[in-house]
Amino acid sequence: MQHEVQKYLRKERLPHIWCPGCGNGIVLGALLRAFDKIGCDQDNTVIVSGIGCSSRASGYLDFNTLHTTHGRALAFATGIKFARPELKVFVLMGDGDASAIGGNHLIHAARRNIDLTAIIFNNSIYGMTGGQYSPLTPQNSRASTASRGTVERPFDLAELAKAAGATYIARATTYHTSLLTELICNGANHKGFSLIEAVTACPVSYGRRNKMGSAYDMLMWQKEHGIPVEKAKKLTPEELQGNFIIGELYKTEAPEFTEAYQQLMERI
Repeated sequence: MQHEVQKYLRKERLPHIWCPGCGNGIVLGALLRAFDKIGCDQDNTVIVSGIGCSSRASGYLDFNTLHTTHGRALAFATGIKFARPELKVFVLMGDGDASAIGGNHLIHAARRNIDLTAIIFNNSIYGMTGGQYSPLTPQNSRASTASRGTVERPFDLAELAKAAGATYIARATTYHTSLLTELICNGANHKGFSLIEAVTACPVSYGRRNKMGSAYDMLMWQKEHGIPVEKAKKLTPEELQGNFIIGELYKTEAPEFTEAYQQLMERI
């Protein structure tokens, strides 16, 4: 498998710049395996990313790629998909990139149900720019902008996307790599806006400040706190407290934006 997925990489850009223990490489590996499983056509696939640690991933991928401005990855991706609906478009974003400055683009991409596959690298922090807390940082966690702990409640990104109109929503972790690959495949094959939240670890900017231990310890934390969706159905809210649900969280069908627009043009 390693040899098979290497064709999707720009090998001249390696080694990558992510910190030792960062989970972003694991998410990238899951994405590569998903490309291989769905038989991605590199000439007809576009990878769009914003700004941040996770968004460096687009530079390592041998596709048509855009490394865009902070928070605007979905805006660029919407333009691409609208102009060339036949292209497969993946959007790679971090938790701040997608849910803070890019939050408005996120809810409207979901509302339109445009056929994009958004993969959110959720490491609970702004890792690249100094360790500021993001809208997904757990409450009471420490950050460079919250030395005594955060007061704000975090978004539940899956519930936010569902309320906004996304038609495929899933979550996995960098410990549950096979599941993450499977969910990316499912999202890519789904017609409509797909959001896959990849819970990953930042041992440097988040882990150190919050005494999470080593990168290995942070992976074990994901293992212990990620509850499969079928198991979660049997647990009480009290038993789920402090944990999060992984797996395919929501799937439905709705008119896709570019197809609906084309139908309008044909009627006119």
